[in-house]
Amino acid sequence: MRAVALVTGASSGIGAELARILASHGHDLALVARRREALDLLADELVAAGRPRPLIVAADLAAPDGVGAVVEALAAADARVAILVNNAGYGLVGHVADLDPAGQLGIVDLNIRALLDLTLRLLPDLRAAQGKILNVGSVASFMPGPGMAVYYASKAFVSAFSRALTEELKAAGVSVSVLHPGVTATGFHRRAGLGASRGADARAVAEAGYAGMMARRRTIVPGLGNKLAALVLPLIPDAVLLPLVHRFQRGRR
Repeated sequence: MRAVALVTGASSGIGAELARILASHGHDLALVARRREALDLLADELVAAGRPRPLIVAADLAAPDGVGAVVEALAAADARVAILVNNAGYGLVGHVADLDPAGQLGIVDLNIRALLDLTLRLLPDLRAAQGKILNVGSVASFMPGPGMAVYYASKAFVSAFSRALTEELKAAGVSVSVLHPGVTATGFHRRAGLGASRGADARAVAEAGYAGMMARRRTIVPGLGNKLAALVLPLIPDAVLLPLVHRFQRGRR
């Protein structure tokens, strides 16, 4: 049976960088994203670097049958997941009342439901392997986010779920880490309606995530500014914090 590290949202950004790092450390890969052509290009790059060709699964995890398609592809390839990287996610900027309801529900479907569904389905493999889970959250999880409310709330779920799962799976030898990047130079911001992003380098964020996961750290916050934000933001009263976050989001449109 083939033991793999499965990475969702692997076609670009932090997910693609995590795939490259995992491959460089000798992990066999299963890569999941909507865009097959981008996954094929990444697979070709890894093969050219001397790594085995990854298992490619083109699937929309927000669709009702998306997670099922991934599980079926793993079974067909006789692959067992020893490392699970839940990276796929997106957000939308704007007020809840103004944004398309379907788009906002899609955030819940991808950032929460798909992450939970995939994790639950793969837990038997992960327990058998005493494996590792890396969930990609955000510094957004440490505060409410007027102007991007559903996204911030979805990342709060990722954080709380990951922390609880850490305790539940401790006796089984499965580690659960959550990576909380700040603003990062990826395609996420274009999809969210924020234009091109200027932020941390996706490679550096991915390296911090990989190192933290392998060290079985529960919480990984790359960058000094983000670490300070994670400590300070929960202490600020909502009456002060919410207008500041709201103003910040308006300024990014």
